[in-house]
Amino acid sequence: MKTIFYLQKNGMTIILFILFTMIFFSVSAQEQEITIGSTEQQLVVDSVCTILNTNYIYPETAKKIEGLLRDNLSKGVYDPLTDPNAFAERLTSDLQSISSDKHLWVGYNPEQIALLKKSQENPDDKEYERLVLEQLRKNNYGFRELKIMEGNIGYLELNQFSGTNFPEAGEAAIAAMTFLSHCDAIIIDLRGNGGGSPDMIQLLTSYLYEGDTKHLNSFYWRPEDKTVQFWTLPYVPGHRMPKVDVYVLTSPRTFSAAEEFTYNLKNMKRAVIVGETTGGGAHPVNRKIINDHFGISVPEGKAINPVTQTNWEGTGIVPCVKVPENDALSKAHLLAIDSLAKKTGDEKQKEAYAWISQRLNAKLNPVTLDTKLLEKYTGIYGPRAITFEIGSLYYQREGRPKYKMIPVNDTLFMFDELDYFMLEIIVENEKATALVGHYDDGRTDRNERSK
Repeated sequence: MKTIFYLQKNGMTIILFILFTMIFFSVSAQEQEITIGSTEQQLVVDSVCTILNTNYIYPETAKKIEGLLRDNLSKGVYDPLTDPNAFAERLTSDLQSISSDKHLWVGYNPEQIALLKKSQENPDDKEYERLVLEQLRKNNYGFRELKIMEGNIGYLELNQFSGTNFPEAGEAAIAAMTFLSHCDAIIIDLRGNGGGSPDMIQLLTSYLYEGDTKHLNSFYWRPEDKTVQFWTLPYVPGHRMPKVDVYVLTSPRTFSAAEEFTYNLKNMKRAVIVGETTGGGAHPVNRKIINDHFGISVPEGKAINPVTQTNWEGTGIVPCVKVPENDALSKAHLLAIDSLAKKTGDEKQKEAYAWISQRLNAKLNPVTLDTKLLEKYTGIYGPRAITFEIGSLYYQREGRPKYKMIPVNDTLFMFDELDYFMLEIIVENEKATALVGHYDDGRTDRNERSK
């Protein structure tokens, strides 16, 4: 599992990568057994309380948390938790029981904390930076998949918003938006995106507007009593796409900076949000070292949207179109196709969109046919054959692969692998007598049943 949080400090964007199995405050994978005693527990609680009272975005909440932690400490609640991971998990549970803030948690990882301390004490030590960069590169800076879907709909799966202070992250973003620049609509998939940096949000969003700048979001930081604004950029390399329809896919795992991107576009009415309500984390964080073993993720700021004057903390973002996350891509694709069909005056193009729409509707509303009916369709139709295997019909043309048939209705079938082709079964007197192949360019061909 991987979560990425972000912060803005002193006018410079700093990205924090909290990689739960690798980087910073993750559950330690050390082989030797390590235990902690009441003395260290007391020191950790003292440090957590001091950090929260000084930095946590809501001072009153920090005081309530302190009361709970110190009460538990005095009652011996933490005494049995000699395993450091169990202690960190219990502290996190206590912190969130008061705050309901998913960005606020304690972690245990002495190895990563040692690396971080070295990098802070000695700027020439690049080991921690190397590990972070290695993870970023392995994940291609969050850009997981790019493709052009049926109907010239661009698709981008983005799993994190890497900071553009990493040059390669900016290059990846520019390349992705260039790839999408000639699409008629764009789907941005954030269903697996745990967050990242606001400057990547700023860069990507800038491609969706003209050159005049738009106010995207602001962050208030409690430690500095300072508000920082983010606006779209006056210049981006390549083509802008201000008139292209945009769809953003969400799930309960869409979190933090991914929610900011979604919230910004929703409130600016620049995108249609499709999927499930997001995770509900609107507080940018800073990382703090507690001691050589423990660290804490501290929300020091809060997002302030210029349209709503609030944010999505604790509530998440409700999509414009609510569907199960597994159906979100097909639904967004269908919405994009239907929207384009309404805009075009070209009858041939309308037919092409209708073809795609029919296929997508079949995916979203699957048809189940009776086994006895399916078995009636099996047979040889000239060079074509239909067989019944493991509860489904399969189609094969001589010398070609076999494909599973997906029912669109009682007699029309489509194929996942063949988006340009559908197969109609002609039924006369309750008997399948012929097959008609339908192609997306309007062509048809027919074969009579021969066996």
